[in-house]
Amino acid sequence: MTSVRRYKAVFLLPGLLTLFFIIIFPLLFTIRVSFSSWNVSSPELDFIGGANFARMLQDERFRASILHLFVLAGGSVALQYLLGFALALAVWRDVRGRRFLRVLFLVPMMTTPVVMAAIWQMIFHESLGPVNDVLTRVGLDPVGWLTSSTPSYVSLMTVEVWQWTPFMFLLLLAGLLSLPHEPFMAAAIDGAGPVRTFFKVTLPLMAPVSVTALIIRLIEASKMSDSIYVLTSGGPGSATETPGYYLYIRGLKEQQTGYSGALSITYLVLMIVTLTIVSALLVRAFRTKVD
Repeated sequence: MTSVRRYKAVFLLPGLLTLFFIIIFPLLFTIRVSFSSWNVSSPELDFIGGANFARMLQDERFRASILHLFVLAGGSVALQYLLGFALALAVWRDVRGRRFLRVLFLVPMMTTPVVMAAIWQMIFHESLGPVNDVLTRVGLDPVGWLTSSTPSYVSLMTVEVWQWTPFMFLLLLAGLLSLPHEPFMAAAIDGAGPVRTFFKVTLPLMAPVSVTALIIRLIEASKMSDSIYVLTSGGPGSATETPGYYLYIRGLKEQQTGYSGALSITYLVLMIVTLTIVSALLVRAFRTKVD
């Protein structure tokens, strides 16, 4: 028995070491850095207490970036869920060419985010892009899709929805295909129409898959920065900066390593708390529908 336990420990050791060096050690080191004055002009890990965190509390740009993230992530994930569910419902039943459509809907997800953002940057180009060309042809003024505040939000959300709706579609379609047939047969016998069947049968049965899909996408959307880097660089001004992109500016461009460590730790804690609350609210909302 002792030898079996010893062998278990030996087999677990590589995974534990990987976990330590990839997650635990960087986290502990970041916490240590957040209490230092480490930057490009002061490369020493001098302990300065909570000075970086006190500075962060007065950083309006960081607070604004959190608000930008909530708007961009919340809006784009909601649209991804609605469109993904609609597409999944469209090819759930026996539709002609459904196999081809299932593959077609997954194409945007197969492209890396930076490449996809570069393509959309050309599409939204103010003078050469096809979007403004269409607007001009119908008699409308060109729009600064990447240089104006509100249009830049629309552009970023469009790219996120285009890129990640296939992910929602894939999860929700898998959920629909796994649903039991008996509740739908009972609804048909009771004379329920398509709309009533959806809200009374399909949506409640899809609650676990819906919550899982939304939580996964919210976690990923909270790290939004690559498309912002390519499309708007946080502009105009800092109107589309998210915490991830702001950390890139402070930590890598300005090399304020200590301050960026404090920002990243605060951002991590804030996202954990926020996502926990949102997850609980989603579970309660869908549980209410099931009840």
